[in-house]
Amino acid sequence: MRLKDVTPLFILEIANNHMGSVDHGLAVVRAFCEVTREYPYTFAFKLQYRHLDTFIHPDHRGSSEYPYVKRFEETRLQAEQFRALRDEIGAQGFLAVCTPFDEASVDLIEEHDYDVVKIASCSFTDWPLLERIALVDKPIIASCAGTSLDSVDRVVSFFEHRAKDFALLHCIAQYPVAPDHLQLNQIDLLKQRYPGILVGFSTHEDPANTVAVRMAVAKGAAILEKHVGLPTNDVKLNAYSASPDQVHDWVAAADEALRACGVAGERCESSDAERSSLLGLRRGVFASGSLHAERVLGADDVFLAIPSLPGQLTANELSKYTEFTLRNDVAERGPIILSDVGRVDHREQVHQIIHDVKEMLCRSALAVPAMVDLEISHHYGLENFGEYGMTMLSIVNREYCKKLLILLPGQGHPMQYHAHKEETFHVLYGDVDLTLNDDQRVLSAGDVVTVERGMHHAFGSRSGAVIEEISTTHCGDDSFYLDPAIAKNPNRKTFVTHWMA
Repeated sequence: MRLKDVTPLFILEIANNHMGSVDHGLAVVRAFCEVTREYPYTFAFKLQYRHLDTFIHPDHRGSSEYPYVKRFEETRLQAEQFRALRDEIGAQGFLAVCTPFDEASVDLIEEHDYDVVKIASCSFTDWPLLERIALVDKPIIASCAGTSLDSVDRVVSFFEHRAKDFALLHCIAQYPVAPDHLQLNQIDLLKQRYPGILVGFSTHEDPANTVAVRMAVAKGAAILEKHVGLPTNDVKLNAYSASPDQVHDWVAAADEALRACGVAGERCESSDAERSSLLGLRRGVFASGSLHAERVLGADDVFLAIPSLPGQLTANELSKYTEFTLRNDVAERGPIILSDVGRVDHREQVHQIIHDVKEMLCRSALAVPAMVDLEISHHYGLENFGEYGMTMLSIVNREYCKKLLILLPGQGHPMQYHAHKEETFHVLYGDVDLTLNDDQRVLSAGDVVTVERGMHHAFGSRSGAVIEEISTTHCGDDSFYLDPAIAKNPNRKTFVTHWMA
């Protein structure tokens, strides 16, 4: 078993709430089985083991000076009694989890064959105990209340180097903890700092509080732990242990939050009702005039309006990447039906260009700033990009300008000139064939050439190149191509922002 395969995991912590009675402990386990069986999640029961004969200093055995010592001794169980509780936990369908507070207790956990070993916050940096726990072939869950990030780093490193299946629980070691001390943002911190590790929440707030568990679920807590007990005429629960009814409300709140949060880590699928609702509000594509079959639709051929009809082409499908060709005539103001058009989508070409550019930059070993838009120039259409085109990264554009120009193997950039800016090309990688007016040059990495205002220039590369362009401020209307067809193409530029992922 791996922890990720049983999440969300709910751990019910009995601690010493068995009250030193096996019969009461068995009743607790059975009572909470009735509470949890209606939910489709994995539930675990957790006990605590202490070898009291060595855990408590000889001079303080039987002492009432320390509440913990008195509590532990009053609720002492023998190994065979703990084994009876562990067996009942498994028989009722729970995973069995145990917290050892000393090395001898780890031995007993192995003997009793628990499913998971839990590390209490007070033991989080108890290195002798951690060394012993690391030898157990079981998943490990650790609470890290009151621990510095440096210490968490060290413990995480300790278990990761030993390839342990390991999870962290955010916890506040106050009993009970007030709502304004819950520090639930620590769940975010742990998830961000240790992205490969499951993170959960061990809770000690008022058992009637169901807001905290909703928030923990929304923050992505994969494991939820709560102290539980069974009140009777003779047993009164402490201020942070939940009764069966309170656990029912706690799990119900978590269940509602889990269902509300929905799919994690991937885009959720839309429902039929959602798709139908959205489609009804989308603008349909209608013919501006009479259109004949074989016509490639342009912006002037159509108008957009509601209501759209079932099966109609909508504004959401229009894109400069997509070309639609009519198969049939369409009357003026008539709807363009999807089944009546042929469709060519160039998005895959854009994705391939991005892939090729990233490979080129990887080969060049150049560091590129994050979140810089990739500008794809396809002067004669994306279908001809491999022959005519270029990609460009505008790094700085103030009174001065710096760009990276990327040419893929075999690409050429058409002849142009600039009326206002002067630019210098510094070849960083690859080879460049440069034409300046009537002068042709072959450049290689390290070569520097200045292109003066008004100078006609074209360039290409046989094996691919990266050019650093340094210039005065670049303006969008300062590139003049000698081929007038380029200027007439309004869709010759494509900008991609999130391309480096």
